[in-house]
Amino acid sequence: MLRGIDLAVAAHEVICLIGASGSGKSTLLRCVNLLERIDAGAIWLDGQPITGPGVDENLVRRHIGIVFQSFNLFPHMTVERNVTLAPVKVLGLARAEAAARADELLERFGLGDKRSDYPDRLSGGQQQRVAIVRALAMRPRLMLLDEVTSALDPELVAEVLDVIRELASGGMTMLIATHEMAFARDIASRVCFLADGQIVEEGRPAQLFREPADERTRRFLRRITEAGRL
Repeated sequence: MLRGIDLAVAAHEVICLIGASGSGKSTLLRCVNLLERIDAGAIWLDGQPITGPGVDENLVRRHIGIVFQSFNLFPHMTVERNVTLAPVKVLGLARAEAAARADELLERFGLGDKRSDYPDRLSGGQQQRVAIVRALAMRPRLMLLDEVTSALDPELVAEVLDVIRELASGGMTMLIATHEMAFARDIASRVCFLADGQIVEEGRPAQLFREPADERTRRFLRRITEAGRL
């Protein structure tokens, strides 16, 4: 359960959410994408409330991309079909236009030669990159990334993180839940440490990782450092 969350994400900002499993990181992302109903408060996107009576959740989700730990690709569809499905069905794009958009993104992220393959022919890293491309094909205003490397073998993590780095350098607004502390330190505009459903502390990476103000943050980072993950 989340409590007292107050977070503003500016355009082109990359916010990394860190904290132990069960601290509320994934729940926060699911609330932003309206996959979890909130009991109090409000969520706004581009100055407009997206929670409350009368909100078309599917319309909101056209503007917010989300990628999960599991890839959730359709196994009976090719890579290209996985990427073009939503732009055709939801945005009403012509198949040719959706295919051109998909091909551009697949080439950009090193998957151009995989467009006709089915997901079971891909590595985990390739499947996760396809999942990210699928979200990008909708041209979202905000990307939510929920522990997107947690299900990957260690040698495949870097290729997915490189995709996220490229998105950040291109100005994509992102809210990222991650256990990759070094990655969060390098890429984030701000880092938020969550515990017990609350944002305990937030700040610039250099400040939060070097001189955390809250004892809970210090304990968490101490454990991470002892485990060799920072």
